Amino acid sequence: MTTAAFIIIVYLLALTGMGVWHTRRIKTGDDFALAGRRLGVTVTAGTLIATWMGTGSLFGSPEFTIDHGMAAFFYPIGGVLGIVLLGMICGRARALPAKSLPQILKLRFGRAAQVIGALALIGAYMIIVSYQYRAGAHVSAKLFPDAPQALLPVAFAVFIILYTALAGMVSVAWTDLVNGVIMTVGILVALVWVYLQWNPQAQPLPETMKDPTGGESAVKWVGFLLPAFLLVMGDANLFQRFMSTGSPRTARRSAFAMFWGVGVLEYAIIALALVGWLIMKDKPDNAAHTIVDLAATTLPPWLGILILASATAVIITTADSILLTASTSIAVDFTGGLSSPGRQRVIVVVLGLVALALAYASDQFFSVALYAYTLYGATLTPAVVCALVFPRVPRAGVVGGMAAGLGVALAWKGLITLEWLPGVLGDWEPVLPALAANVLAIAIACLLLPPQNPTDTDGTDDAVKA
Repeated sequence: MTTAAFIIIVYLLALTGMGVWHTRRIKTGDDFALAGRRLGVTVTAGTLIATWMGTGSLFGSPEFTIDHGMAAFFYPIGGVLGIVLLGMICGRARALPAKSLPQILKLRFGRAAQVIGALALIGAYMIIVSYQYRAGAHVSAKLFPDAPQALLPVAFAVFIILYTALAGMVSVAWTDLVNGVIMTVGILVALVWVYLQWNPQAQPLPETMKDPTGGESAVKWVGFLLPAFLLVMGDANLFQRFMSTGSPRTARRSAFAMFWGVGVLEYAIIALALVGWLIMKDKPDNAAHTIVDLAATTLPPWLGILILASATAVIITTADSILLTASTSIAVDFTGGLSSPGRQRVIVVVLGLVALALAYASDQFFSVALYAYTLYGATLTPAVVCALVFPRVPRAGVVGGMAAGLGVALAWKGLITLEWLPGVLGDWEPVLPALAANVLAIAIACLLLPPQNPTDTDGTDDAVKA
C-alpha cells in the first residue's frame, strides 16, 4: 500500500469515527434529517460551501476549462450570482415550518406542486450521486491501481451510503466543515505551486485557449451559465441546510459566507486546471481528470496527497449531502414524514443503491452534471422563487409551469440524443426551452387567473404566516 493510500484510509476512518460519535445525538427523525435545527453560522457555512463544491467543480470545471481555455473563467458567474439571490430568500425558507423544499411548495401551492417538485428533485439528485461514485472510483484508482477497476464505484458507494446512514445531517455537516478546510488549503496551495513552476515561454497558452468566447455562441453560453444559476437558487440540498439552522438570521449570514467561499474556490479550481494542464508532460486522456492526474503525476508527493485528500473530501461531502436530501424528500413528501432515524436510514440505503446502478451509465462529468442541473432548475427554481417572493401567483400557473419545465427538459434531451433537432437549434441546451416553458405557463396564468390568497393552500394559515 502506498503512503497516499494509507493516509486517505486513515482520513476516511477518522470521518467514520466522527459519524459514529455523532450518532449519540440522533433521537428523532428531525435530528437525523435537520440536525434538530441547531446548526450555527460556522458549521452551516462550511457545509454549504463543501456541498456546492462537488465533482461538478473538481471534475466538470477542469473538463470545461481544457475545452474552452480562458473563457472558462466566465463559467462560475451563474452559480455565484445565484448565491447572491439565494441569500435574499433563504431566511424566508427557514421561517416556514417545512422540512423539505417540496413541502414549501405544498404550503404555498398545494399537493400537486409538492409531488412534481419531489419527483424532479429525486430524479436529478440520483443522477448527481451516481457521478459522485464514478469520481470516487477514479480517485480510488490512483490510490489502488491493482484493485479491480470495475468494482471501485461499488466500494466508494458502500462507504458513502453507510456514512450517510450513521448520523444524517449532524455527521454530514461537521464532516463538510472539516472537508471544506482540507479542500480550501489543498486547492490554494496547489495553485501557488503550479504557478511558480509554470514557464510561460516554454509552456505557452495555446492560441485556441485565448478566445474569450471559448469558440461558443452567445446562446450556448446562456445554456452553460443558466443551469447553475437556477440550481443554486432552488437547490433543496442547500435549503435543507438553511432549515437546519437555529434561526433565519443564521441562514442569511451563512449564505453570505458561502458567496465568498464558493467564489474563491471556483476560480482557484479553474486556474489550477488550466496552469496544471500546461505544465503536465503527459496530458490526461479525459480532461475531467486533469486535477486528480496532476496530483498523481506532477505535484510533490506531500502536495499530491493533499489534493487527493481534497478530491476525496469534495466527493464525499457532495454525495452524502445529496443522498441525505433525497432521502428526506422521500420521507417528508411521499411516506408520511420524519418518523424515525431507522426508517430514514433504510431510505438512504435504497436510494444509494439506485444511484449506484446509474453510475455505470456514463463516464462524462460536465454534460451529465449540466443536464442534472437543468432537470432540477428548470422544474423547481421558478416555483421556489414564487413560493418565497411571489406567493400570490395562481396555483395552476406554478403547477403547470413545473410540469411544462420537467416535460420539455426530458423531451429536448431526447431530441438531442436522437439528433432530431434542426441545425438552427443545435446550440440550444435543454435549459433554455425548459425554463421558457415554465415561465410562460406562470405568466399566462397570472394574466388569465385571479391572484391566489397566500392562505388558500393545503397548508395551514399559521404555516404560511410563520
